[in-house]
Amino acid sequence: MASSNRLALILFLAYSFISQTSLGEIICEELPKDVCAFSISSSGKRCLLENSETKKGVEDQCSTSDVVVQGMSEHIETEACVNACGVDRRTIGISSDSLLEPQLTTKLCSPDCYHNCPNIIDLYFNLAAGEGVFLPDLCEKQKTNPHRAMLDLMNSSPAFAPSSNDEAEEYFVSPAPSSEVDENVEIAPAPSSN
Repeated sequence: MASSNRLALILFLAYSFISQTSLGEIICEELPKDVCAFSISSSGKRCLLENSETKKGVEDQCSTSDVVVQGMSEHIETEACVNACGVDRRTIGISSDSLLEPQLTTKLCSPDCYHNCPNIIDLYFNLAAGEGVFLPDLCEKQKTNPHRAMLDLMNSSPAFAPSSNDEAEEYFVSPAPSSEVDENVEIAPAPSSN
């Protein structure tokens, strides 16, 4: 038993060493724009696209944010997760505003995203928490009553509060189809980042 654990540890360390040396260090400023958003640098900080003033005018550039991801580093998000979670790699900065988009919330809460894309879920879990919202609760409400979930989200934080009822109604024009969220899947708390 002990020898099989040692063998597993040796194989893991060898794989880690080989993958790290073959990929090299991930530095956000060196990433192409099309893989920047939702990536994590070797230092464990999130990469983000920013508008930067250059001699040619304003251009999007990949930068290192101050946001440290616990337990993750050297990660470039897969296209499968980008598609499953409904996020956009052309997103500028990091903002909780996108949580107000019913289609995004529906995709984030879908089993394909929620259970398979811990990097994106960790990001949105923390963005929601910053607005006083617990993402698993929002997903549970999204599954049963998407309109109520958006209303609760908007009421949870002054940052989301609309300035008028007309503005609040615009979020409910096209409700997210309930078929996108598997009602038989129990939404668990966000993955631990330890």
